[in-house]
Amino acid sequence: MENKLKNILFILLIISLQACNYADIGGMFIANESINQRFEESQRHNKDQQPVTIMVPTDSYKIAVMADVHIGSTVNFDKAIQKIKSLNFNALVLNGDICNGNKSDFERYATQVKLVDPIPYFPLVGNHELYFGGWKNYLTYLGSSTYYFSIKTNNAEDLIICLDTGSGTLGSKQLAWFKNLLKTKRSAYRNCIVFTHNNLYRIRHTSSTNPLTEELLVMTELFARYNVNMVVAGHDHHKNIVTLGNTIHITLNAMKDGFDEADFLNISCTNGALNYQFTDIK
Repeated sequence: MENKLKNILFILLIISLQACNYADIGGMFIANESINQRFEESQRHNKDQQPVTIMVPTDSYKIAVMADVHIGSTVNFDKAIQKIKSLNFNALVLNGDICNGNKSDFERYATQVKLVDPIPYFPLVGNHELYFGGWKNYLTYLGSSTYYFSIKTNNAEDLIICLDTGSGTLGSKQLAWFKNLLKTKRSAYRNCIVFTHNNLYRIRHTSSTNPLTEELLVMTELFARYNVNMVVAGHDHHKNIVTLGNTIHITLNAMKDGFDEADFLNISCTNGALNYQFTDIK
């Protein structure tokens, strides 16, 4: 009798939430769009603009990276942006789970992220952006979820690749694009960094977006064959570093409000050598 009552109360809660437009039963736990569909829409978006090249007059640059901001509130996000501006970074990468799918969260992000101007910023999609039909909002406010850009110094140019792993997999079309990009362009660049929300080496079990074993093997082989220097991810909310061959895999702490370990990653390149450290937002 007690279990039946709990089930009835849960159903009533879901119905009341949906009536208030807070719940999307189909989108609460899975994305409404497939990864192949998101990739195709991202590529159509990319056709309207050339890949960004950031010009740096020396052979040194810095990229700030944060993950799992989970807007709504933006206390930690605002603190991080202020610190990033004060430390003169050349780019900011927002490594997924920036928002939670609701339109108001994307609108809040679009307002607050402008505080980092004139530093260019590059968002990635995470699983939370896709809930509650959030992909349409992502495409409207953040743009493409699969793209690349480069940083050109006075001596060389480095390739930065941003992937969509919001569903836990690259999907067949994005994986083919990624393979072709490495095959045709990697040799023209000095360093290569890959950003992806879903981390390949999990330290926290979740019921969503677990990487596919077969795809993990393919990705690992590609990183080795094409000398990918660094892979940066989020999702697990806790810092973790794994080195496999010549590739460093870095998982970031969460940036969300109320998280005591909130910090961002500082990737620096000096005379061609990549280094990293974590920077507290306080």
